[in-house]
Amino acid sequence: MTEQQRPDAEPARANRLSVTVTRTGGIAGAKRTWQAQPETADAGHWAELIDRCPWDAADPARPIVPTGADRFMWHVGAVCGPTAREAALPDAEVQGPWRELIDAVRAVRADLSGRTGPSSS
Repeated sequence: MTEQQRPDAEPARANRLSVTVTRTGGIAGAKRTWQAQPETADAGHWAELIDRCPWDAADPARPIVPTGADRFMWHVGAVCGPTAREAALPDAEVQGPWRELIDAVRAVRADLSGRTGPSSS
């Protein structure tokens, strides 16, 4: 897990909440990115989704053994107040809290890769 916390963070950053999900791999090897920046009214729900994920187990610096050809890799970045976290996950580990967070992000925002709306994969 990469987690950064600054006690001298700006007040605007202290209230900031955003999640970015990038999926790479698959048959075409395409990269797709989704981002959610929830409204303040939804911040509690999103903070809970973020906190439930096992960030320590998904350290982006850990070695990930390939589990087969054409598999997806997921990169998740979350900023919740002054705390920033990053995770890297093979497709097989995207379940439970990770699946909930990733699906929520994909459902909220347009695909930053040029497509719009959530996708079925």
